[in-house]
Amino acid sequence: MASSNGAPRRKRGRLSRSGDFDRVYRQGRSTGGREFVVHVFPREASLESPRVGLSVSKKVGDAVTRNRIKRVLRESVSALEGDLAAGSDLVITARADAVALDEREGQAGVQRELRALLSRTSAWAGGSTDGAPEPGPAPAREDGDDGAR
Repeated sequence: MASSNGAPRRKRGRLSRSGDFDRVYRQGRSTGGREFVVHVFPREASLESPRVGLSVSKKVGDAVTRNRIKRVLRESVSALEGDLAAGSDLVITARADAVALDEREGQAGVQRELRALLSRTSAWAGGSTDGAPEPGPAPAREDGDDGAR
């Protein structure tokens, strides 16, 4: 596929077909929280970037509210994309509490909750979940005393 200027188009990492959503729902594993549910289906031997689908029902709110939640979710997934395992299909379903989270904490809160959920799934390939460095061995004391007696 080439765009009008002859350069190849960047393939979108989205699930768009009904059958893809059905496969993720039926054969994948899910993890849920108060605001979101994440369904994950690993594609066999695929090194392609992860594909993400969003589901925001009318229970969440009117069209304006649903579109805002979808936009915030897309931005959050884009920010976390580097931490997602290649070859995964994900469907993120927003619950009604997602609106309150967005109003209360905005993009940062949505991204934090999404990171926490994704880190509990097989689609997570990233580092720590709280942004803090991974715990390692305690640093040696400067005075040479290791504390052992």
